[in-house]
Amino acid sequence: MARSFTEREKENIKKGLQEACKQSWTQYGYKKTSVDDLCKQAGISKGAFYLFFESKEALFCDLLCSVQKEIQDAAWKVMEEHKSKYGVAEALKLIYREYDKNNFLYNSNNTDFTILMNKLSEEQFKKIEESNNRNQQIFTSQPYLKFKVDTNKALSVLYSLIMNIKNKDILPYNHVETFDFMVDHLIDSLYE
Repeated sequence: MARSFTEREKENIKKGLQEACKQSWTQYGYKKTSVDDLCKQAGISKGAFYLFFESKEALFCDLLCSVQKEIQDAAWKVMEEHKSKYGVAEALKLIYREYDKNNFLYNSNNTDFTILMNKLSEEQFKKIEESNNRNQQIFTSQPYLKFKVDTNKALSVLYSLIMNIKNKDILPYNHVETFDFMVDHLIDSLYE
């Protein structure tokens, strides 16, 4: 007879699987991350894995949305504390630093990420799309903020700034300081 887990154990195991997935995804990518290795790190059997996630893809989807939500919540908090365009600048800096810690958030056009996206269910894919849409709302739904330029243009600029993280290894100067400089100098051009 299979052993059942207490609610506390379930919560800890799920967090352990997510943390193991995050580390492996960051280091090895989706394809080279195995359920067996994740289970070993979390201290459970492979059979027990499926009590928590229906598939490897479900875990990856859950992790991606969870990390994005944590970042979004932190950005909202910063913007609530600083209700101005300069709060947006601080939120962008926070987001950039979090992306720097979690490379799986921005390696979306590599083959490994494409393989993952192709294996997601329609429901999982929609969950990721909804999470991405919430990212845009951070910068568009604040009543005290107004863009000086077309909204889509402003969002494209903000997205481009963050996605510059893909070039961090080829920049001749510290990429975080470079990002901060760009944000500090562009924020006045984007928001009133």
